[in-house]
Amino acid sequence: MTKHVSLDSGKVYLVGAGPGHPGLLTVRGMQLLRRADLILYDKLAPHSLLEYAKPGAEMRSVVELAAHHPERVAPIHEMMIEAAQRGLCVVRLKGGDPSIFGRGGEEAQALREAGVPFEIVPGVTAALGAAAFAGIPLTHRAYCSAVAFVTGHENPAKPDTALDWAALAKFPGTLVLYMGMSRLDRLVAHLIEQGKDPKTPAAVVRLATTGDQQTVDSTLAELPNAVRLAGLAAPALVIVGDVVQLRKEIAWFENLPLFNKRVLVTRPQTQSSELAAQIVERGGHPYLLPAVEIREPEDWSPVDQAIADLRDYQWLVFTSVHGVEYFLQRLRSLGRDLRALGHIQLAAIGPKTADALRRHGLDPDVVPERYQSEDLAAALQVAIGPGDRILLARANRGRELLRETLSATNEVTQIAVYSQVDAANVDPELIDHLRRGEIDFITLTSSNIARSLVKQLDETCLERIRQGQIKLVTLSRVTSDAVRELGLPISAEAEEATMEGLLRALEQSHA
Repeated sequence: MTKHVSLDSGKVYLVGAGPGHPGLLTVRGMQLLRRADLILYDKLAPHSLLEYAKPGAEMRSVVELAAHHPERVAPIHEMMIEAAQRGLCVVRLKGGDPSIFGRGGEEAQALREAGVPFEIVPGVTAALGAAAFAGIPLTHRAYCSAVAFVTGHENPAKPDTALDWAALAKFPGTLVLYMGMSRLDRLVAHLIEQGKDPKTPAAVVRLATTGDQQTVDSTLAELPNAVRLAGLAAPALVIVGDVVQLRKEIAWFENLPLFNKRVLVTRPQTQSSELAAQIVERGGHPYLLPAVEIREPEDWSPVDQAIADLRDYQWLVFTSVHGVEYFLQRLRSLGRDLRALGHIQLAAIGPKTADALRRHGLDPDVVPERYQSEDLAAALQVAIGPGDRILLARANRGRELLRETLSATNEVTQIAVYSQVDAANVDPELIDHLRRGEIDFITLTSSNIARSLVKQLDETCLERIRQGQIKLVTLSRVTSDAVRELGLPISAEAEEATMEGLLRALEQSHA
């Protein structure tokens, strides 16, 4: 009789995270990450996937978990089993596919022996990702109709090898060698000794599908030397076969505008993911270093008083997405709803702020053609009437231009609906990347962010910026002016003060 397990009981999901690009996670994998109480993740699983975790979920790196244990897998098995037996939903997030050289079968066996229910969720294995992103079709009607995945961890010369290297050398298709970088010379030599043509096209793809991807292609015989000259190291895959020559025609990822470029994103954590995702789309490698943190204002009383007096205002002006969210959240916390804004006209500084209003069912009356304070002030001067009272909802710090300009003709009440504070905990590893010149670009989207970031940087970092080894790309002229006041050069400035404009400036600066 089949035993059925309740979906509400503890369960472990062995989830393939894909080879590195966060967009290669399956929909099923994403759903389970959002449900998990405990996530145990591999070193090679993209850390950005952890953003899908629900609030309060526990996240543990298996590298740290098993760092000092003589049997590396034992603590992983024990934690999965113990958590599931307590009724938790556990996601074991594994790089690539769990069942292809990922020890997923061993973990499934351990779970079965412990009586713990589990599910295996396949992922894009490294071979598929590396080949696709390097422009190498693993099969092609004109070249081959078969592909073999082989582990390079085995020693092909030892008598008890489980692999038939003579057969692999004669295999009529593409060979993909996993985990073979430390033995590359011996693997290549053995294939040739067993009859593989030394002139067979071959390639090594390192850190496949990420902005740090490196690809070297040559003949099989020359491959080890080509890899040494390029300085490639693990993690990487070896692809051997005639299909490798098609890379010259169909390589696409390495032609993206920001390929291999490392970009530091300094926006607040709640706003950084969108820009980071766009950098990944363009082949770059984003690093997140929020220079400021967004918090509630220290004192809500001015906001509460303004909300109580909403009937006295004819205009409500927002200068950021955060302003919209914090104001409307406070409105509801005071027992009010959108009906309180029924008589008020709304203004937004740009399209993102306007979109934030629309998500709440509010359509702004004024959005300037260019997205900065000067243009919003000019647009409002045309739209507002004599005697109109204006409520300006913004951050606790920033430019006073909008208030000063509008106050010349109308009564303006300015309230801080959120606070911007300098980031308290800056990742020292990212600062080390900057010191070593391992970051190509830093994006700066406001004057406050620029000033806060510079406070965090030491003289070595600043000197690299002054010498142009690290390039600064800004969102607007106002931000650029603030950076220049700090004594630093600007590499590029967005023509339009939007994320799309910033990305275009990044691409042009790289070109």
